[in-house]
Amino acid sequence: MAPGIMVRMTQSTVDALHALAREYLPQEIAERWIGLLRPGLRLEKAEGAGSVVGRLGGLPGLPEGEEWPVWEGHGPLAFVASLDCAVLPSGALDIAMPTDGTLAFFYFDGQLDDGCAVVAPDEPDSWAGARVLYIPAGVPVAERTAPEGIQPYPEVPLTARVETTAPHLWHPVVYREFAPMPDDHPVWDEDFQEALGEHFEGTEHRIGGHAHPVQGEVETEVAHGALGNPPWNDPRIKEEALRWVLLAQFDTDHDADMMWGDCGALYWLIRPEDLAECRFDRAMFTWQCC
Repeated sequence: MAPGIMVRMTQSTVDALHALAREYLPQEIAERWIGLLRPGLRLEKAEGAGSVVGRLGGLPGLPEGEEWPVWEGHGPLAFVASLDCAVLPSGALDIAMPTDGTLAFFYFDGQLDDGCAVVAPDEPDSWAGARVLYIPAGVPVAERTAPEGIQPYPEVPLTARVETTAPHLWHPVVYREFAPMPDDHPVWDEDFQEALGEHFEGTEHRIGGHAHPVQGEVETEVAHGALGNPPWNDPRIKEEALRWVLLAQFDTDHDADMMWGDCGALYWLIRPEDLAECRFDRAMFTWQCC
């Protein structure tokens, strides 16, 4: 962690999730579920003395030789967010984030076609509609003017705090831990589901940890696309889903004037081995909305 960077880190999310599990689940099930929790970084609007680790919106700084990302046949992508890896408190995570450089996220958000073209993991021809650029430390950059037809989002500075995250209750990691799982398994109890939902209310920009899906687990969506869209009952999908981790999710955010569908979220996932090698060109994207 860079000297002088203060991270707002408390035991609150850890204690709350542990207490929640022990209140709603049988003791042995609760302890096993707690073992599935992972650390993530929650990104929030920086206010006051909060350390800025990145931003939503605004205009990106790009190297001289780097072209603004374009989806051929559709047009330029919108700039969503950037993160300064040198000040991001990624040492608290269980994934190998870069320790310096900048990550920039772009997405074809429908400004140019009123949302007709959709970026989806099961449509390989659409994958160019979402990009992650990694700009190594020391590479000179200059702020770019947005291409014609792209209205930049309002700039919102972000700070980060460490947050304990829980897997979606139908995530393959839950099946792996508790299989076989009858329909009345305790982790699918409606009261437990409701309590978890209340715990994770609010805008959820996140780096690492478990994704917070709007619909079903995003890892399975990405795995299905990565395998070439086999039948959904193909057992390889759950196995492949376990190979993907959340890189970043960006939620609907009114401060940044970002609305993904109907109050949805954008998700970028990556395999740990590709993350360790900074192969962000291999990250995969999906999005969900209500």
